[in-house]
Amino acid sequence: MKEAFRILKDTGSMYVFSGWNNLKDILKALDDVGFITVNHIIWKYQFGVVTKRKFVTSHYHCIYVCKNDKQRKFYPFSRFKKDSKTKEGRSLHYRDKEDVWEIKREYWTGDEKTPTKLPAELIEKLLDYSSDKKDIVFDPFLGSGQVAVVSKSLNRQYLGFEIVPEYYKFAKKRLDKNLYRIKSE
Repeated sequence: MKEAFRILKDTGSMYVFSGWNNLKDILKALDDVGFITVNHIIWKYQFGVVTKRKFVTSHYHCIYVCKNDKQRKFYPFSRFKKDSKTKEGRSLHYRDKEDVWEIKREYWTGDEKTPTKLPAELIEKLLDYSSDKKDIVFDPFLGSGQVAVVSKSLNRQYLGFEIVPEYYKFAKKRLDKNLYRIKSE
């Protein structure tokens, strides 16, 4: 967290994903280095693991933080115009910015896969609201390369680190193929 704080621009922001079991440690680490918490988003996915002795966990926490709350970028109408409405007449941009997001998990098909994959829809939403074309998106735990692949498709520059050689090769292969295309409106 200290290094992320050091390299983050005053206009930048960061999203940290966590399950509930590590959340208190992550929140403390973010506070200890000086991050300002902007939002606590819940990503609700379609199903979790069924258990006999506790409730089913079917969500992740996403902590949205920044260094400088007055200078951080946020584009409130990047996904919907201010007056855009649903068929029922409700505000689309308000609903899109609520702090509980129901987005389905994505699963790998075929033989090649990694255990790490955030849904492209989730990453696209975060990038739309928090960055502009040509901005740099940094993922310190690259995994499958999903953040880099979506960043590339949205015309963002991207950087990332991955220490597992197989994941790095997998991510590089995906980036070389550019396997994600933005949905047309």
